[in-house]
Amino acid sequence: MDQADAEVALRRPTLLAIALLSGAALGLEVLLLRLFAIIQWHHFASMAIGLALLGWGVSGSVLTATAERVRTRFSAFFTGNAAAFGVSAVAAFSIAQRIPFNPPELLWDWRQPLWLAAIYLVLAVPFLFAANAIAAALMTFRGRSGRVYGADLLGAGTGAVAVVGVLTQLPETGALAFLSGLGPVAAALVIPGGPRKAVLLALAALLWASWVDLRPSPFKPLSRALQVVGADVVAERSGPLGRLTVVANSEVPFRDAPGLALTSPTGPPEQRAIFVDGEGPLIVDRHQQGAPPPPYLDHLTSALPYHLGERRQVLLLGLGGGRGILQALLHGAQHIDVTEPDSGHVALLRDELEDFSGHLLEASRVHVHIGQPRSVLATAERRWDLIALEAGGSAAGLGAAGADYRLTVEAFADYLTRLAPGGLLAVSGPIDLPPRAALRLLATAVAALGRAHADAPGRHLVMVRSWQTVTMVVSADPLPAGTAGAVRVFVETRGFDPIHFPDMRSEEANRRVILDVPWFYDAAKALLEVNAEPFMARWKYAIAPATDDRPFFHDFFRWALLPEVLALRERGGMGLFEWGHLVVVAALIQAVLAAVILVPLPLLIAGRRGTASTPGLSRPRTLCYFLALGLAFLCIEIAFLERFVLFLGHPVLAAAVCLAGFLVFAGLGSQASHRIERPGRAATATAILSLAYLAGLPPLFEFLAPLPTEARGLVSVALIAPLGFFMGMPFPLGLAALDARAPRWVPWAWAVNGCASVIASPLAGLMALEFGFSAVIAVAACLYLLAATVAPPATTALCKPDTVLS
Repeated sequence: MDQADAEVALRRPTLLAIALLSGAALGLEVLLLRLFAIIQWHHFASMAIGLALLGWGVSGSVLTATAERVRTRFSAFFTGNAAAFGVSAVAAFSIAQRIPFNPPELLWDWRQPLWLAAIYLVLAVPFLFAANAIAAALMTFRGRSGRVYGADLLGAGTGAVAVVGVLTQLPETGALAFLSGLGPVAAALVIPGGPRKAVLLALAALLWASWVDLRPSPFKPLSRALQVVGADVVAERSGPLGRLTVVANSEVPFRDAPGLALTSPTGPPEQRAIFVDGEGPLIVDRHQQGAPPPPYLDHLTSALPYHLGERRQVLLLGLGGGRGILQALLHGAQHIDVTEPDSGHVALLRDELEDFSGHLLEASRVHVHIGQPRSVLATAERRWDLIALEAGGSAAGLGAAGADYRLTVEAFADYLTRLAPGGLLAVSGPIDLPPRAALRLLATAVAALGRAHADAPGRHLVMVRSWQTVTMVVSADPLPAGTAGAVRVFVETRGFDPIHFPDMRSEEANRRVILDVPWFYDAAKALLEVNAEPFMARWKYAIAPATDDRPFFHDFFRWALLPEVLALRERGGMGLFEWGHLVVVAALIQAVLAAVILVPLPLLIAGRRGTASTPGLSRPRTLCYFLALGLAFLCIEIAFLERFVLFLGHPVLAAAVCLAGFLVFAGLGSQASHRIERPGRAATATAILSLAYLAGLPPLFEFLAPLPTEARGLVSVALIAPLGFFMGMPFPLGLAALDARAPRWVPWAWAVNGCASVIASPLAGLMALEFGFSAVIAVAACLYLLAATVAPPATTALCKPDTVLS
């Protein structure tokens, strides 16, 4: 096919096929986040997605080696790869979930990194086929890269939103079948009689996908619970935020009451367990409507705030299994607000579990609000006597990589401002030894009180521990004089130990649940000093407060710990560490190795023919330009997605809005890229806008937080539009410059960009863990400025608008 034939062939059905295939590929990336959260742990899902982009990098190298054949047989090449995407999307996931990978063994079983690498490579296959088809269109329709790249990004943005909608209507395997069917449909659009064949091919893909089932890891809590004699799944719901599974066991009943006082006269009633994506459990107590709540709830450390004064107005930040509601009702709360981000979770308790839980959510005193805690707080007018939340733990040692905006300094400061006079903030969580989470909780509270200009934070705080849990209570005002006596009665009658309360004496610490050294008391005393920085710097773990810029509450890792971590690999001591930090490092190393080995391999096989330096171009500068663009684009996308999670109050909503916004407006920018003469100008504009957003978004978000969710969604799209528009320009402008001077370099540039995307995902994650999301954005801006300095020179071809489509 010569150039004239290619121009004629670029019709709307071809662009639609490109958009469909791109949307299916991005939809598959988002869906894999859900699928792997269910069958493995969600911390590994994002890494798998990052290395799935390896397929896009390898495709550029493949096309470099087969450029002439692709140009002369574009239709056959595109349809074959699009159809192969549909088949391999199902096959790759089916194979990947059968690979015997177990994350908790990653650092001491040498086979686990190999199994993880195998998962990455298998998942790359469908993305390789999709990228082959789209890159072939970029290479074949020379001079029309803006149109093709624009259709690619517009389709990807639409796919990011569409897959969320699909997940509200179909189970995860049904969504996989739907996306796999789009591959054959895209193939059919570029061949004669395509629309008729598309229906048949899509039906075939749906049948092919129908036999796929989910196989959760046998090491997940749900899998272990189902292995117990008598265990039975009694209810299940699935949605974009998670798969909820309810388990009952009449033979070996659940007896979950973390930290229950050994002096408690009663134990918990019959219980059922809710597992979210196989993790948990969240416990639901049997309760009869109208009957008093179970009395054991007064013998948990979380009951402490109810013994420090009357708590009529209560806000619970998280529904869980409803235990917090029962505890508030037991202590006479008159109005209970509950925040819960997942409407499916609420529906589960209201429908399938309503009789078992005693119609708990139908009580006149209980009011459920769908949304993230801080989003609900921003729009609420009420003040509460108690705001309570559970800090949770670090699942499988991987929690370090997970952001938690409920437990940052800014969040605690927000909570304190929403308390009624005499109100309390209460945070409960599991005990860890050596101490770290409890100490970070205390450090975070001290920092939040410092923002409120509290001169003596120790007079605002109470913290107690049991043998398994810790509860911290914080007041915006100094605690009243009777607090010390109430705390003493509470801990003595229940066998708990105080960590801190106003006027506490050293001999009152470490008396009941005895440790060799009073670690908690000593650490609390140091953290409450005027300058606690030296103590935090000396402590074995990183316990400095989490912030909105670094919201990784469970990341306690220090690099100085690495020798000890490695020494404990084979001695059963890995449970002492939250090693998610190291997993991110391992993922980055694997990404770099895979990209360096696999992306250039076909180039080496094909040789260097046709890639010698061209006037105005050089291979190193071209490599640097497209590498910088690939790293910067994904870093900005990841960092701003996290920023918008806080503003929109919902991770899925933020993902849909941000991915769709960035990709759609980048697609529009690509379509309009012919209006800018020099690629460097677009890269410079993107860098300047990124830095402006870095400085301006936090105060703007704070000002706009009271808006309703719909309005915040529209504002988010409007904010993303300018930045996304300019982000879409440098890549097609660079491709057009290459096409004018060295057309054989075009697929090689695509490979370099894909290689950068492979590396960018774990690299951005590691930078965020170490330095915060602001640093990720700043680095991305610098990369765009670097791209501007090494950008290919403009050509007259860049100044001509694309021909109108026929």
